[in-house]
Amino acid sequence: MKWIKIDNDSYGTILTSWCVCAVLIFLAARFVPILWLSIPLCAMMVLFMIFITWFFRVPNRETPFQDDDRLVTSVADGKVVIVDKVYEKEYLKKDCIQISVYMDFFDVHCNFWPISGKVEYYKYHPGKYLLAFHPKSSELNEHSSSCMSNAYGQVFFKQIAGTFARRIVCYSEPGKIEYRGDQCGVIKFGSRIDLFVPLEADVKVKVGDKVRAVETVLAILPDRQ
Repeated sequence: MKWIKIDNDSYGTILTSWCVCAVLIFLAARFVPILWLSIPLCAMMVLFMIFITWFFRVPNRETPFQDDDRLVTSVADGKVVIVDKVYEKEYLKKDCIQISVYMDFFDVHCNFWPISGKVEYYKYHPGKYLLAFHPKSSELNEHSSSCMSNAYGQVFFKQIAGTFARRIVCYSEPGKIEYRGDQCGVIKFGSRIDLFVPLEADVKVKVGDKVRAVETVLAILPDRQ
């Protein structure tokens, strides 16, 4: 039997949730004498404990074409909500193609490196907690920004907090070499990823597509060899 892997940074959240649920189960069993009411309440708490554990799972995914460094794979599971030409003003400071993926409560919330390469840049930005699909959430919400590069170009991405996402974990360390498909962090609860690729990149997704972290190719970087 293969055990489910849990995100290393989420054990505290899971334990806190379990403790709260355990107290609520005790109170329901002790102070609600009506069985047809107390049993469903306890069952709901148990189901929530199972869900919160499952929510922070780290999936075992196969990285497509591991030797092709041109491939840009999705950082997160979710739905593509933006594919557009924009000016990236924080770090790249040039026109790019922005690909945004929105995660709901039922998507895997662990994030994964989109390319293999060197981490050039990282910055954490405190901010608001607007709904993740709000047009201004990319700039105003709490988020972390990272940029990676390899022989084919740069890929810049943001992990953006939403209304319910109150903690972003990012493993970016400037100067470190990372590999596509390895975990790069986690966003706790619903949120989104904004990813920026060169204008010359061959984008493989469109608005409305469902994508899977690691497995879905979002774009192919231009061949510069």
